[in-house]
Parts: sequence; C-alpha cells; structure tokens
Amino acid sequence: MPENRDWNYHPDLPLPDKSIWQWPPSPRSIGGYFARNWLRLSEFMLLFLMGLFCWFFLYPSLETTKTFAIGWVAQIWAVNMGALLVFAGGLHWYFYTRKAQAKELKFSHRDMMRENRTFKFGDQVKDNMFWSLTSGIAQITVFQAVSLWLMANGYVPTITFTSNPILFIAIILALPVWSAFHFYWIHRFLHVPFMYTRVHSLHHRNINIGPWSGFSMHPVEHFFYLTSLCIHWIIPSSPVHIAFHVMYLAPGAAMSHTGYESLLIKDKRKLELGTFYHTLHHRYYECNYGNQEMPWDRWFGTFHNGTAEGTVETRARKKKMYQ
Repeated sequence: MPENRDWNYHPDLPLPDKSIWQWPPSPRSIGGYFARNWLRLSEFMLLFLMGLFCWFFLYPSLETTKTFAIGWVAQIWAVNMGALLVFAGGLHWYFYTRKAQAKELKFSHRDMMRENRTFKFGDQVKDNMFWSLTSGIAQITVFQAVSLWLMANGYVPTITFTSNPILFIAIILALPVWSAFHFYWIHRFLHVPFMYTRVHSLHHRNINIGPWSGFSMHPVEHFFYLTSLCIHWIIPSSPVHIAFHVMYLAPGAAMSHTGYESLLIKDKRKLELGTFYHTLHHRYYECNYGNQEMPWDRWFGTFHNGTAEGTVETRARKKKMYQ
C-alpha cells in the first residue's frame, strides 16, 4: 500500500533531490543523471534515436528547405503527426485500452474522464487528441520549418558531427537541460492568474493525466512552450539537434504524462516514463513547475515532496496567489 492513500502508487516519500545542480557539486548525482538518461534505454535515448531516424529517412533534406514550399512543410507536418500518433497513441493503447499493466505503477486511482462537459466532445482523451493534433502539430511544424530554412540559408550558425564532434555531442546532452530551464520559466509565467485562467487552465483540466495530455494545450501556450526551439537560431546546431528537440517537446510530453512510473515487461522495469514529480503538479497546481533534474522548485520555494505536509504548504501558497 502507498504511504499516501490519495494515490494508487507513488515512489518513496519524501521525494529525494535528484538535481544535477548541487553545491558543492556532487559527482555522484551528475554521474547518476547521465547514466540513467544516456547509458541505457531511457526516454532521452529513445527520443534521440527517433529524431535521428526521422531526420535521415523521413524529414526533407536541408537542401530542399532552402526555399519555402508547401510540399516539404507538409512532409514535416506528416512526420510529426505520425511520431505523435505512434508515441501517444501507442502508450494510450498499451496502458489504457489494452490495460497491459492494469494499475501496476499507476499514480492515480482514477481513469480518463468521459461524459464530462469540461472537455471538448465531453471526453478527456478526444479533447486532448484534438488540441495535440491540431494546434500542437501545426505550430511545432512551423517552428521546425523556419529553423531548417534559416539553417539551410546560412542565417544561423550550423555545425555537423564532422566539423565539431565535441560540440555536436555536447548540444545533444544539453538540450534536455535547456528545455527544462525554458519550461520552468514559461510554466511560471503561464501560472500568473491572468495567463492561467485564459490559457493554461485548458492543460490543467487534466487533473488525472494520460499520454495524450502532455501536448494538449491552448494555442497560446503551444506558442510559448515551443519557443524552446528558438535556441537553434542562436547556438551552433544541426538538423539532427532540431529533430531530437522536436521529439523531446512533442512525443516526449506524451511519455512524461503517461500516468505510470515505468513500463513493465515480465514484472521488470524496462523504461521510466511519467514522473510523480510532475503528476503532483497536475493534482495540486502551484508546485513542481519544473522537473527533478533542475533545482528551480527547491530554490524558489515551489517544491512539493509528495507528503501531506507538502500538500498543506502548496494549498496555502495557492490560496495566497488567488486572493
């Protein structure tokens, strides 16, 4: 039985500090972070390999993107649509349609909501699919197309693995860290009452999350969230980096919102998925705006450690914000 009965399952509480940004620096934490995410099958590794595959076999070449044309932009749109359908659709089918794990490692007792007028079509999954596959895929395609066009025409700094292998690999390793940094501050902005009630509340209708919840946002939120890709207009990058970044922001959102902590195969954990850290944010709102690998929530007093005491503190902070 979980220690906190508000949940079907949760990891050991209070949540430990997994941040790689500790003082004094902790070689163990830093080494553990890279080992978990890059030296075995992980969310990062899977999304990187997917991005690599899409760039070399599915996306248009850099030469093609020198001149804007409906054909190659539509090609990017189709690849991105397919990738999200595979990841979000596959995870939803496995966990919620087939119920392959039943409720093993599932955070919430509750299932997806149906016959609820809060959601478009009265159905949580259909609502999430609508926003993800319309506004989400359209906007991420535009950001990616513009980035490739800038790169193809030499308007932004570009590298290849051959020209600078160390920087090439360093950018791959740094992209999730950059995305977490960007996400935290955009997320805090979206929780300002004016933005929350008009924009971000659409995403937060998903109190109980599933794979299709991750990329389901108001179009204005999609825009701010996807500005993370603009980093490639500043730092030397390659189409491979852009492809990985796109996978991280869209299919990656489906993985982090799965609602289950891990994928089990023969009762063994084979792939870490959703985090209890972010699930707490969806349940209690004004906490855990970032992720466990970055220290912002701990530094700025918005960390919920999963305990009953953490819930009391979070509710008090929320009440003060909306007075």
